[in-house]
Amino acid sequence: MYVADSRGGAGTEVRDASRPGPRATAVAPTVLVLGTVSLITDVSSEMVTAVLPLYLVAGLGLSPLGFGLLDGVYNGFSALVRLVGGHLADRGGGRHKAVAAAGYGLSAVCKPALLLVHSLPLIGAVLAVDRTGKGLRTAPRDALISLSSAPETRGRAFGVHRAMDTAGALLGPLVAFLILRQAAEGYDAVFTVSSCVAALGVLVLLLFVPGGRGGAPAPATAPAPADSPAAPSLRASLALLRRRDVRRLTVCATLLGLSTVSDSFVYLLLQHRLGVPDRWFALLPLGTAAAFLLLALPLGRLADRVGRWRMFLAGHVALLAAYGLLLAHGPAYAVLLLHGAFYAATDGVLMAAASTAVPDELRGAGLALVQTGQATARFAASLAFGAAWTAWGDRTALTTAALALTVCAVCAVYLRPAQSK
Repeated sequence: MYVADSRGGAGTEVRDASRPGPRATAVAPTVLVLGTVSLITDVSSEMVTAVLPLYLVAGLGLSPLGFGLLDGVYNGFSALVRLVGGHLADRGGGRHKAVAAAGYGLSAVCKPALLLVHSLPLIGAVLAVDRTGKGLRTAPRDALISLSSAPETRGRAFGVHRAMDTAGALLGPLVAFLILRQAAEGYDAVFTVSSCVAALGVLVLLLFVPGGRGGAPAPATAPAPADSPAAPSLRASLALLRRRDVRRLTVCATLLGLSTVSDSFVYLLLQHRLGVPDRWFALLPLGTAAAFLLLALPLGRLADRVGRWRMFLAGHVALLAAYGLLLAHGPAYAVLLLHGAFYAATDGVLMAAASTAVPDELRGAGLALVQTGQATARFAASLAFGAAWTAWGDRTALTTAALALTVCAVCAVYLRPAQSK
């Protein structure tokens, strides 16, 4: 049925929960289109990510501490703008597509800029702008996914999206590897191709993703605050932390993020501890991406059945096992398999869990709160791990991270949301 828009619009479709349609469990078209956008964009971004550690450490001679600073900027700077992106997307009845497009466009502009900068401060500035774009787009994109999916299938919806996203992450390093083997000026060629692919992703988003909330919204999963205005204020967004489940999800995601070694450091550790040649370095992310691709949908569906919080914690157990194998000089393929399983069990699953705790009109801001806590923690973790590696060596730094992850996981068990399983 349809409910008339109070502002005189065409109306909004509302699902009748008592009469589920035959395709109630199908993935919404919006999810598939957003998955395509993410696939294309990840080809672009992972091309850069795959070569950036080696480019900075081997090409520019950065120390682990210097690389940790840049890696922290690359992975954590988006935390500063995620709340802004989520808040802007929620205003005006849902500007999720517009804010997401701005974020994708900003990141696309940064790719050719890498061709022009060669010093640490300038590279850091470009990466900061690129991550600003990521921060703007992530919460609105995930809000569109959750709002276009039924509550009972959100784990599957995020699993499908993350699987498509990871297909791009799988192709990106492979394209970078082939370019480096063929091009005389390999890094410049990688950055050039990456910028062209990023522009294509923005075009697909603008042409094919529905505007507004991305289609008929799923039923509200948490009641809206009584004083919630038509255009949510930033204060109302921050007030979501008064909700017990949102607060506990944010605290747990932040705690676990503090003990998560960044992807780039995992690959550098693999190269350093197992002697992977430089020419094969760009292929290391393929192992993580392949495992993520294969496991994202099955684990997303399983999370819908056994509990998303349980799956989230199980993912961190897999990450702890990966750290143990690294310390024991275990096989690289097993480390990468566990690393990919960690992402498959946590990335979309956390957003599916968070989406049930916040109202529709504050969905972007609510997801951004959880993401901000996690991203800020990972920023700090990257800086701390780089400093620890420089001061104590890679083995002691990794041992410390494994112990910290164990302690944080135990704390998260006791702080789990009340409605979690």
